[in-house]
Amino acid sequence: MGKGDELVKYVTERVVRYMDTPKEVRRQVRAGRKESREHWEVRWFGMLPLAIRMWSNRLVRRKDRAGDR
Repeated sequence: MGKGDELVKYVTERVVRYMDTPKEVRRQVRAGRKESREHWEVRWFGMLPLAIRMWSNRLVRRKDRAGDR
């Protein structure tokens, strides 16, 4: 029964900590999480969109240089 007791203790500590923090502090923490989220492209596809964007920009620059000659 040691693990069950530890789980109850952990959950109780978390609930008490949550109840002790003022609402304003909890709101600020929640707002900070939303700001630090990754862009949806990165979350869904990883670095692939960035790599494609860099590759396409490189191709466009090459075409511009070839047209100047």
